[in-house]
Amino acid sequence: MNYVVIILIGYLFGNLQSAYILGRIFKKVDIRKLGFGNSGASNAAVSFGWSWGIAVALLDIAKAVLSVVIVRRLMASGYVDQGYLPMYLNGAAVIFGHDFPFYMKFKGGKGTASYAGMLLGINPLLGIAGILLTTLVTVVTDHIAIGTLVLVTSGVISAIVLGHGLPSVMVSLLLWAVSLWKHIPNFKRIMAGTEHGLRHAINKHKKNK
Repeated sequence: MNYVVIILIGYLFGNLQSAYILGRIFKKVDIRKLGFGNSGASNAAVSFGWSWGIAVALLDIAKAVLSVVIVRRLMASGYVDQGYLPMYLNGAAVIFGHDFPFYMKFKGGKGTASYAGMLLGINPLLGIAGILLTTLVTVVTDHIAIGTLVLVTSGVISAIVLGHGLPSVMVSLLLWAVSLWKHIPNFKRIMAGTEHGLRHAINKHKKNK
């Protein structure tokens, strides 16, 4: 029953769609109808500009960190068993809430920033390393989809190498599979040479302003 509670907490945090909410309040638009067609940080950058993308990414990271920190407090109080699994389950629920928000007909973002936030909540050094690695790969390749794939793959490897336990590794593998599935259209376009890079999309936004 306690696991149900921490999963519910995570899912509700994940439903805090910063790109969608900020877009509705300040731009009077549904961001899912713009750019990449989702409510994630990269689409906020493409549709509204770099500063918006950074703000959304920070908010999406923060909601996952806060959710995992709450689980840490619950573990410290004895309400939830100690270990990595409760944090992974909660973090996964945040990502599922972000990807599939119930009040948006389950059409949200792709969970990259929330995944980074989950890692930060579980292990700050691991999270920082993941963010830096993702940023580097994205800048070099010009494709956030490739940066995301590196992030979730490194998360699985870290869970194995750092001994977070088989159940946690299984959760990491599930998140890896979901992320890959969400980005399949991107990878198909990258392989076909038809996927516009992040810099191209942002520059196009600037020209259209």
